[in-house]
Amino acid sequence: MRQIFGRLTSELYKHTNPKNVGKDPGFPLKNYRELVEQVAKLSYLNKDHLLFFRGQKNDYRNKANKSTFYPTIYRGEHLTQQELDYRFDKLYSASKILVDLFKKHKVDGLAEFRRKRLIQWSVLQHYEVIETPLIDITQSLRVACSFAQYKNEHKTAYVYVLGLPYYSNRISTNSEHDLVNVRLLSITPPQALRPYFQEGFLVGTEDITSEYENKGELDLNNRLIAKFEIPNNDSFWGKYFDKIPENALYPKSDRIEEICKEIELELRSEIAPANLGTFLQLWTELEQDILRNARRYKREVHNVRNAINVLMTNQEEQYGLLKEFDYMRMFRNNVVHKPTTISNQDLVKNITILKQLNKEIK
Repeated sequence: MRQIFGRLTSELYKHTNPKNVGKDPGFPLKNYRELVEQVAKLSYLNKDHLLFFRGQKNDYRNKANKSTFYPTIYRGEHLTQQELDYRFDKLYSASKILVDLFKKHKVDGLAEFRRKRLIQWSVLQHYEVIETPLIDITQSLRVACSFAQYKNEHKTAYVYVLGLPYYSNRISTNSEHDLVNVRLLSITPPQALRPYFQEGFLVGTEDITSEYENKGELDLNNRLIAKFEIPNNDSFWGKYFDKIPENALYPKSDRIEEICKEIELELRSEIAPANLGTFLQLWTELEQDILRNARRYKREVHNVRNAINVLMTNQEEQYGLLKEFDYMRMFRNNVVHKPTTISNQDLVKNITILKQLNKEIK
């Protein structure tokens, strides 16, 4: 995503500058009214951007000591390609199960939900089911502050002001800034209560992928305009404002939350999550070895199916081994796209086969 540098209020300029907002401490404020006044000024000064907010207990920093906001699927200092591929495989599996559950429970808007991957990922992210390439933000300053103080044992909390392009659709894509913004209130079914209470949005890069040249481009700190440090106590709200209570941030009887909880049950009924992870991890390692071997004969090989064909042509003595691998490729596709059709017994058996294939291919 494109990096921006916002315009700051006179008070903030005494504390930091637009290029060092992420590195400097949060600007301390005493109460909610002061925060609203600062945000009002920032909104006026930054007319080219629509302001969004995120509240956190901690000011998480990257190696450069700047505030960092990676989507959950990209988090980790030493994230390997294999681990990232594995996380995306898990995401695809969870998405497929979620679609099946929506159909089973006759949730409104199934036709669109089945077609649009971003809507599936938005639900999975907002209900904290699994890692996704999206990150939660809100247009409500009160929601952001309430989240910053929620189950927070520290003396202070943090509220971040982010500048995003203006949106015009439920799912707004901005190619100039390489951003996609999902308005949860417009795309989630009415049975989903949490997005409506939290006034939630989700944001990510436009071309969401498991491959990237510069991981820093995926960090929402590129859009950071201001950072505030607020007291973690009720006096922060003053006489005329109130924190949003837990039963409003996480409303009871949320049908979509109940469905999301079924995803783990669906996996456990047939597949032990640990076995699923082991299989996908082994598969990723084997896939990389197959591609690497095939490129010795044909450099422009980019997918596993073509790699198998190249190796079958050039390594006839490995024909049986490669046929076994091709079968495993089809089984892997079922694991990812039809996980509820796979038995745990089959998974354990194929984990053993994968381990042997890994040894022989290496």
